Amino acid sequence: MSRFITFLPIFLLSISITNFFAIRKPQIASTITETVSVLIPLRNEAENIVELIETLTAQQGLSRVEFIFLNDNSEDATFELITTGIAGRPNFHLIQGAPLPSGWIGKTWALQQLLDASSGEIIVTIDADVRIAPEAISKSITLLNSAELDFISPYPRQIAITLGERLIQPLLQWSWISTLLLPIAERASFSSMAVANGQFFLVQRAALIRAGGYEAVKGAVLDDVFLARALLRTGAHGVVVNGADIAECRMYSSWSEIESGYGKSLRYAFGSTVGSFFAILFIAFTGIAPLALALTGSTWGLIAFVMVALTRTLSALRARTNIVDSLLHPISSALLIYLIIYSYLKRGEIQWKGRTL
Repeated sequence: MSRFITFLPIFLLSISITNFFAIRKPQIASTITETVSVLIPLRNEAENIVELIETLTAQQGLSRVEFIFLNDNSEDATFELITTGIAGRPNFHLIQGAPLPSGWIGKTWALQQLLDASSGEIIVTIDADVRIAPEAISKSITLLNSAELDFISPYPRQIAITLGERLIQPLLQWSWISTLLLPIAERASFSSMAVANGQFFLVQRAALIRAGGYEAVKGAVLDDVFLARALLRTGAHGVVVNGADIAECRMYSSWSEIESGYGKSLRYAFGSTVGSFFAILFIAFTGIAPLALALTGSTWGLIAFVMVALTRTLSALRARTNIVDSLLHPISSALLIYLIIYSYLKRGEIQWKGRTL
């Protein structure tokens, strides 16, 4: 058993090393001649509006761009702040969201309305809590074009300050950098290889329409991953890329927010209850068992723990997160298992942006 526990970390480490060198990164910015529509759904985002407008106004290299905001029935000062903030900016537009139809979730309905109101050949979606560098969009579109891809997901650097954030947030990038061979994923149209982060996402409009637009994922809480799957099923090609140098996001700032955020989505992440069960086993075998064996004096367990820590270190170097937290991976794994179970136990009870999911 101890040798089997060691085999899995070897597998993860080999994939991590490959992706460490192979992952694409937006680096070169060119003047973008295509029409670009940047779509931003807003619901109760008053605390983000000012910085959001600043980061979008600073974008460079976009010769024909429109920024479209949708106020999704916000209950705070979002509407007043965005109205004031975009005044006098001719390529900034605001639309009021229609009531949420049955079968849709808030974000996908907002994105569909934004898509219908847009005209760009390239669609860029950005969450309100994301901050991007001045050439983030132009660099990303340059990569999209040069790699001849239909979509890319520049994965933002995940800012983690509190202990809970530091234990959980790095697992987002580690989960795919250690299990998915990116060079294969970007050229294969296998929906099972889909990885995406809706915080910052770029897609060719034609590919998005061919996949059914956001209506194809209208009820999906994990709308980003499910959208990537829908795109791949219709023959599109795309991949997650390293966006740590051009974008950053602090998703959650407390453990209660982490519980709500992951609680609303983790039960959908592995396809089914059976898939979640095997995911828990995988997390336990790779994250907890190596240290448990090492503490009993097992050399194989110690080797396995070191190798898993190395996968986390490689991920942290690419994601620009705290390398020291890699040593806490067993604790992170135990907390992730807890969050998966919590997501099932609290289904139908979790509130997000004032709505029950």
